[in-house]
Amino acid sequence: MIMKFGEHLRKALIKNYSFYYIAYDDLKHQLKKKLKDSDYEWTNEFEEEFLAALETELDKVYSFTKVKNTEVNRRIKDAEKYVYEVVDALKNPNSSTKPLELDFDELEDELSDIIADVHDLAKFTRLNYTGFQKILKKHDKTTKFALKPIFQVRLNAKPFYKDNYDNLIVKLSKLYDLVRTRGNPVKGDSSAGGSQQNFVRQTTKYWVHPDNITELKLIILKHLPVLVFNADKEFDQEDSAITSIYFDNQDMDLYYGRLRKDEGAEAIRLRWYGGMKSDQIFVERKTHREDWTGEKSVKARFALKENKVNSFLRGDYTAAQAFEKARKDGKKSMNEIENLEALAKEVQYSVLKHKYRPVMRSFYNRTAFQLPGDARVRISLDTELTMVREDDFDGNDRTHGNWRRMDIGVDYPFSQLPEKDVCRFPYAVLEVKLQTQMGQEPPAWVRDLISSHLVEAVPKYSKFIHGGATLLTDKVTLLPFWYPQMDVDIRKPKIEQDYGILRQQNKIKSSSSGDDMDEEELLGDDYGRRYSTVHFSNDINPLEEDLDENSPLLLPSSYASRKTDSPVADFFLRLYGKFLHFFNDDRTFTIKPGTNFDLNTTFRSKLPKGKVICVPVRIEPKVYFAAERTFLSWLSIGMILGATATTLINYGHRSSLVASIGFFISALFTMGYATYKYIRRTLAIREKKVTDYSDKLGPNIICALIAASTFASFAFKLTEN
Repeated sequence: MIMKFGEHLRKALIKNYSFYYIAYDDLKHQLKKKLKDSDYEWTNEFEEEFLAALETELDKVYSFTKVKNTEVNRRIKDAEKYVYEVVDALKNPNSSTKPLELDFDELEDELSDIIADVHDLAKFTRLNYTGFQKILKKHDKTTKFALKPIFQVRLNAKPFYKDNYDNLIVKLSKLYDLVRTRGNPVKGDSSAGGSQQNFVRQTTKYWVHPDNITELKLIILKHLPVLVFNADKEFDQEDSAITSIYFDNQDMDLYYGRLRKDEGAEAIRLRWYGGMKSDQIFVERKTHREDWTGEKSVKARFALKENKVNSFLRGDYTAAQAFEKARKDGKKSMNEIENLEALAKEVQYSVLKHKYRPVMRSFYNRTAFQLPGDARVRISLDTELTMVREDDFDGNDRTHGNWRRMDIGVDYPFSQLPEKDVCRFPYAVLEVKLQTQMGQEPPAWVRDLISSHLVEAVPKYSKFIHGGATLLTDKVTLLPFWYPQMDVDIRKPKIEQDYGILRQQNKIKSSSSGDDMDEEELLGDDYGRRYSTVHFSNDINPLEEDLDENSPLLLPSSYASRKTDSPVADFFLRLYGKFLHFFNDDRTFTIKPGTNFDLNTTFRSKLPKGKVICVPVRIEPKVYFAAERTFLSWLSIGMILGATATTLINYGHRSSLVASIGFFISALFTMGYATYKYIRRTLAIREKKVTDYSDKLGPNIICALIAASTFASFAFKLTEN
């Protein structure tokens, strides 16, 4: 059952703000009524009336948003004053009145209430913006008048929906951290902890729908402060910008290597932080290592001045020259300088040898959460993610001989670019980095966060690979496994009603609620499990209006268990089911939610012509050894059968001739079939094919041949006597 937006709006609206939402149902009713009354002829007069109604709704929403923004900012300013007063009184030994624990509790409640206000305001703006887009789409579809592009100008003039509240979040994070730590926030280097030994480091990536971004940030800041590298500077949106230029060649060798997870696959990029005026450019190289090598995938980098980048890429500016000043300054050890210089030489050599050049830019605004000096938990959220073409593969020189194009900066959404040159990723990317001791569980709040309805797990997601697959369609044929998932709404219903940003009174109410049950509770546990699992199949979101019945779901089980009234019949049905289970493998019998065995088959209708989904398969040396051991085991059986056949011919009676022929045929079949299967398996392993490596036919045939040969030996012996 797909929920219409009007119904979704009524259920999702905040009661205290209910009179200030867009009157979506009224506008839709106005459309239908005037069309019906005029025999479905939409006139200019109707258009003017509808536009006036839209203007009224926009003024209402914009004015309310502006007032609430002012109110929230005032509350934050007042809270900031009281927080510093309490903290100063605590640290001042001459203070006559020392703050009590109750004072900090009250401040924490006040900040939590402000956080709830920010969450409600963000939810309010997102819902109203969606409402305007929906009603404009419906208007243009039913009346054939193109109002949406015109009214978008009005929306841009009153951009109530464009505030991402990052400035407020940074302030709230600082204040909440002060209160949580009772005036003693953790201090230290943000990069500390990276050299600790005997730790397990785990990185996981998730997609976050724009509707959930602000709520996610507010939840995290209650546990981790926003990481600010320059606390003395007032926060500027440009400070959060991160831009990277990825390199590759005409054959897209780096793209394919990273996509297939080849051993030693590299990614080379140039990165800078902030705006285009940043003078420090980091040259980074990421190298993939398979686990069986005993090595870890590494990321190494060194810094260059912006005016030296072009000459470095041409080979005119050498690695030795780049680190000449560092040697003279003596601020770094000689060993560190030598390692960086070696890295620079290797990168420069690779660029020149393989003719790497800029192919794609990634841009995003990053909000990082981490305790300074403590790298056990680091969470980053990348928003406004955009990939832009930098290549000249189509004959269009976008960089004009420079190492990056200069017609854009950090001016998201880069509206000046042609659509073929830009890919605006629809979701934010959440990255959770955990560094825990052996056997230690991650913090409970992190486990709750990544299992909540706010995120969608996408392991090994890569901005470079996604940009290459989306923008360089003429150059690549292999697509990442998450590519078909782009057509699926990742929003999921809220499973736990008490999870998220809640006001104190709502928490009390939810914990003591009576027998009232909502739609999700009535559906039972299966509903929760269905939408809470990590999935890469096309589970439909019931809140999405635009999906249709053609969206593929999980592949159904072909052999569901059946029940009859007869115990004998049930026995044979179960036996038959096990038989099918054996010969058709588990995928046809029990399919776990979120599992796709063949993405190219499942999403064939959604794939562009000539494209194939790449599913990386990890191949370790022991896999080859296992295939060899299996082959040798089959050969040993064949040799035993051959020896048996030879013995029967040489030392048996005339009746043993038939049996020896049977054993001889069995031996030949075993060795021939083993050789065939070994070659096929080795090729499949080498090519990293996602296929079925089990053999359900060969062993059964050999058993049948041996049984027939043995039976024939006894049969002819009896007839001889």
